[in-house]
Amino acid sequence: MKHLIRLLATIAALALPAFASAAAWSIDADHSNVGFKVRHMMVSNVRGDFGKVTGIVDIDDKDLARSKVDVSIETASINTGVVKRDAHLKSADFFDVAKYPTMTFVSHKVVTAGDDRLKVYGRLTLHGVTREVVLDVEGPSKAFKDPWGNIKRGATATTRINRKDFGLTWNAAVESGGVVVGDEVTIALEIELLKK
Repeated sequence: MKHLIRLLATIAALALPAFASAAAWSIDADHSNVGFKVRHMMVSNVRGDFGKVTGIVDIDDKDLARSKVDVSIETASINTGVVKRDAHLKSADFFDVAKYPTMTFVSHKVVTAGDDRLKVYGRLTLHGVTREVVLDVEGPSKAFKDPWGNIKRGATATTRINRKDFGLTWNAAVESGGVVVGDEVTIALEIELLKK
């Protein structure tokens, strides 16, 4: 029995440094941006963003594969710069913010993809539908102290989704052929993190 206890203690001692190297970082919403663009009338891109994002990123610098991401975005915080369009996007035709007030992304795998590059695999839940999404990440940057003594770092992430995969199917045909809203949405995140 003593040998078993010593063995378990040794295993715990060896595992402890790996866990200790992970640090929790909260998303600094005031200095982060969740942006998107989608084709409009097959001639241009409409851009917008979501102003309210929260989340925790656990970064293990010794083994980035052990890192985790958990993010929540308020769908009602959508802003494309046009009040009428934003109201339509918040309606049941699109995000249905009354029924689905948040979208979430929770990672389950992180893979190194080159110098300062990661692929973060996770599940995006949007409009009541959960799908696998892969984020192409640049970063995270090295930690630094800002003028107020806060420890910060940052990352940039991009991905593409098909909005119809999440039940966002509203559209209208145009006379010259094609539709008003494209299916593919490009998402770009600029995230600043604050050490907890």
